[in-house]
Amino acid sequence: MKAFRGEPSIYASARPEDIRAELEVKDLTLKFGGITALNKINLEVHTGELVAVIGPNGAGKTSLLNCITGYYKPQEGEIRFNGENITHLSTHHLTRIGIGRTYQNIELFPGMTVLSNMLLARHIHSRYDMARASVFSRGVRREEIRHRRILEELIDFLEMQSIRKAPVGSLPYGLRKRVELGRALALEPRLLVLDEPFAGMTLEEKEDMVRFLMELNEAWNQTMILVEHDMSVVMSISQRVMVLDFGVKLAEGSPDFIQNHPQVIKAYLGDTATID
Repeated sequence: MKAFRGEPSIYASARPEDIRAELEVKDLTLKFGGITALNKINLEVHTGELVAVIGPNGAGKTSLLNCITGYYKPQEGEIRFNGENITHLSTHHLTRIGIGRTYQNIELFPGMTVLSNMLLARHIHSRYDMARASVFSRGVRREEIRHRRILEELIDFLEMQSIRKAPVGSLPYGLRKRVELGRALALEPRLLVLDEPFAGMTLEEKEDMVRFLMELNEAWNQTMILVEHDMSVVMSISQRVMVLDFGVKLAEGSPDFIQNHPQVIKAYLGDTATID
């Protein structure tokens, strides 16, 4: 596999079966009382794809991500990941089988440093128990060195060397978004779920984030589902786009197909102009 500058060992040496991320959402229905947030949604995401989910506010985009990552439990339908039915699994179980996530509202610990926030994500890969950790045995030291090396490689990739020891709460919003991406990557996810990663960013910060995501996808073969409102970003980086409107799937296809789809245009603009 082609590797980016720095060539992180966790991905450079990954076998095809270690990055396999086959997601199937079938007839997914989610209701809150009398409100149907998702109505028989179908979606497939294959290993190495970058798939975007778009739609107006209230379309059900985040609800879909919450079902995939275990925060919401649908009333009907099924979600399968690499052949396993994960519809009703807990969030921590989904993290362990390879589904990582960033959030629309940043979920970091502001009083802790960038490095400490990222280090928290490594707990699912720790193989030692409390007794071994308390005496800091040779095996524990060896494992800690590996965790630190992986984090330093990620920090280098995301160009966060200068802020690695800074408290997250002291950073501007755009950099906090980058730290959250780094923490999600520290989980070594097979499937990376991104909920509005560009929200609140300046143009320069968006350009940096686009560069990181493109390199993740092309060089690491990282599988991603992206929810985003910035259509210029979505149409430039996505391989496939699914459109939701009031919990219903309107269309799915290539960015060119979606930009010229009359129902999609009507949902966004209310007329027959082309989405720019």
